[in-house]
Amino acid sequence: MNIRNARPEDLMNMQHCNLLCLPENYQMKYYFYHGLSWPQLSYIAEDENGKIVGYVLAKMEEDPDDVPHGHITSLAVKRSHRRLGLAQKLMDQASRAMIENFNAKYVSLHVRKSNRAALHLYSNTLNFQISEVEPKYYADGEDAYAMKRDLTQMADELRRHLELKDKGRHVVLGSIENKADSKEKGRALSGSLRCLRGPRGEGDPGVLGAF
Repeated sequence: MNIRNARPEDLMNMQHCNLLCLPENYQMKYYFYHGLSWPQLSYIAEDENGKIVGYVLAKMEEDPDDVPHGHITSLAVKRSHRRLGLAQKLMDQASRAMIENFNAKYVSLHVRKSNRAALHLYSNTLNFQISEVEPKYYADGEDAYAMKRDLTQMADELRRHLELKDKGRHVVLGSIENKADSKEKGRALSGSLRCLRGPRGEGDPGVLGAF
């Protein structure tokens, strides 16, 4: 299984996956809106044959009165590929991308009150908290839980990882520079020894004289 950033050519297959998996469906222009406006944020899961078996469609909310935050518009995994951890991986990838590209502080979503499996994933695995109930949010009149996930801890972990990676890069560079210095010193010493030998004449064995 492979998780990667969604590309424009994936959008039609993402819509097909959505139609197979979810009652909440979107017109194609909605996928293009996400893919072209926030190309860094949506991800797909593909099998060994390159077929899309899951996706997350994500965006940034444009609210000037709030801190930067993202929103999960849609998440789906085909029934044949569930219970493999793909939904969690897709959500984590999208959340990391929100932090890295837009400095997002939290991510939000809506979920049907009756969707127990999704509620378990969001609450118990991904640490989303219910912020409010939105009555009759869905077209069929069902209420939705509005949920939020604080991204502070993930942002701190990403920052520490980058700091360690940067330190490791400096250590490697320092080691390379030290080796280069050693080689340069070796060449300088060799040059000094050749100067001490003087020019070779006939029968000169080319060794240093006695000191």
